[in-house]
Amino acid sequence: MHIVATPNAPQARGPYAQGIVANGFLFAAGQVALHPATGELVQGGVDVQARRVLDNLKAVLEAAGTSLEHVVKATVYLTDMGQFEIVNQICAEHFGRHTPARSTIAVSGLPLTAAIEVDVVALLGNQA
Repeated sequence: MHIVATPNAPQARGPYAQGIVANGFLFAAGQVALHPATGELVQGGVDVQARRVLDNLKAVLEAAGTSLEHVVKATVYLTDMGQFEIVNQICAEHFGRHTPARSTIAVSGLPLTAAIEVDVVALLGNQA
């Protein structure tokens, strides 16, 4: 197993890795909408935050040698389930025709008052 770290995604704010590669999979830590350069939460609604979250995850996936097309499972944490459809639209934009398994969980709060957090598990390389 090895740690994945990239400056193209926000640095971990605690004792965890951006991702761990093990047994042909990448296990990406949950990402909130932090800008990688500043470490600050991006301003805007769940649509802006969801796009930043997915961009952060893409950076971690790429650093591990994989991509959104290889995501097998995503878990979405939302502070407002009324934003579910907006998040669905943004996920469809980013994942395209690829539809990984997904869970969406309502939570009472997220780090730094973020509206959304997403973590993923992806296959490495060209495994299918």
